Amino acid sequence: MIFHKTTLQDAWLIDVEPRGDERGMFARTMCAKEFAAHDLLTDFVQQNMSVSADKGTIRGMHYQRPPYTEAKLVRCVRGAILDVIVDMRSGSPTYLKHEGFELSAENRRQLYVPPGFAHSFQTLVDDIEVSYLVTAPYTPEAEGGVRYSDPLLDIDWPLPVSTISDKDASWPLIDQSAKPIF
Repeated sequence: MIFHKTTLQDAWLIDVEPRGDERGMFARTMCAKEFAAHDLLTDFVQQNMSVSADKGTIRGMHYQRPPYTEAKLVRCVRGAILDVIVDMRSGSPTYLKHEGFELSAENRRQLYVPPGFAHSFQTLVDDIEVSYLVTAPYTPEAEGGVRYSDPLLDIDWPLPVSTISDKDASWPLIDQSAKPIF
């Protein structure tokens, strides 16, 4: 695997290194030793999948509050998405900064999302599937989020929003005067 630093503290874009022959290809998508060498969490406890039918769908901007914070390792296994993360950690040098990454079945890139980040994606084509590992089981009472359209973040989504859940459309705007979550 090839690890690329992002502009956000502790977040990594990861390229697989395919090995091919007449049968096709093989690549590792996670290696505890290599992840640990980059100070990444390796104790994944759950794998999730998300399927979206329509181009322009937005899911998120989700996080889990302490003590149930989670790291994620996100891959798009069918189609393509713009995956966007926001550093919500008040002590971080990249606090409230965001970055977007195209993840697709074609480029096979993965995104390591550290604990304390809000996570979202927009589908760039119809019929996508996203798979992601998490380091903590989903805990509904710890779920939180911020609005995908928060003017403070000013995220430049590439497509008009075609579909979004009522919950994701109504997450609160960021209140910088409130006590930090992380």
